[in-house]
Amino acid sequence: MPDRDLTSKILLLVGGIAMIVGAIDPMEGSLLILPGSALFALGTWLSDAAQRVKAFRTVVFGLIAVGVAALFGLSAAGGFSGEATLSPWWGLLILPYPIGWTLGVWGPGAPRWMLWLGMLAGAWFVGLLGFALRADRHVEFGAGIAALGVATIAGCAWSLWRMARSPAAAA
Repeated sequence: MPDRDLTSKILLLVGGIAMIVGAIDPMEGSLLILPGSALFALGTWLSDAAQRVKAFRTVVFGLIAVGVAALFGLSAAGGFSGEATLSPWWGLLILPYPIGWTLGVWGPGAPRWMLWLGMLAGAWFVGLLGFALRADRHVEFGAGIAALGVATIAGCAWSLWRMARSPAAAA
């Protein structure tokens, strides 16, 4: 079915770009990343990818959805930093969002272009630590984002290395 293949490729492209562009500002970018991951998962389901890749993309979307819902819920409850009444431990509820994002960028079935752009986004995250250190504000948060950036760069590099070693993995 040529129409289904074309639709799948368009959804993968649009969803992948939304996930990368949304990473410029991970908090407000969640409004791009969440639908982008949904489009990427849908595009994977419409493609002829292996069942494990389809299941993986669905789990990634689920992680991002749960984390973004927690992000919005905690924001509506007044947040958990500064003068907020919630303990900073509530921030752990947001963790599925960045974990899902980084796995979505370099996980199975990620196209080569997304891996290279993922490395660029990871470098941006590492650079955000510099902004936090210079402003002397939110250093712990900046360190967490930098750790996510390092994990993303490492995951993308690992996936690119696997593609180079195995022609079947690149297909």
